[in-house]
Amino acid sequence: VQLQASGGGLVQPGGSLRLSCAASGLTFSRYCMGWFRQAPGKEHEFVAGISRFGGTTLYGDSVKGRFTISRDHTTNTVHLQMNSLRPEDTAVYYCAAKRGETIPTSYSGADYWGKGTLVTVSS
Repeated sequence: VQLQASGGGLVQPGGSLRLSCAASGLTFSRYCMGWFRQAPGKEHEFVAGISRFGGTTLYGDSVKGRFTISRDHTTNTVHLQMNSLRPEDTAVYYCAAKRGETIPTSYSGADYWGKGTLVTVSS
């Protein structure tokens, strides 16, 4: 199984980025997907999650109203659209997959993890 995250980079406060995570080696529709982040010196934080067919989405309190998670079954990709970015959003962002009906909301609760992509929000 491979989860390849991309789309990170440097952005100014108030700007936007779109992260993508391409999944391979698994049956994409059997997995709920999630995004987590880890800032320096901090624990992994739940950012967003989406159910197997996208009918349910969950968000961490700090990103509600600013971030949107989606998935594309034609490309086996999950996206995270991040708007109104703040310096405190700076972190390495990881995508994760969990087989079954439960959206992963804890990092250790996922079955597979990608390597992460760095997002830096700074002027």
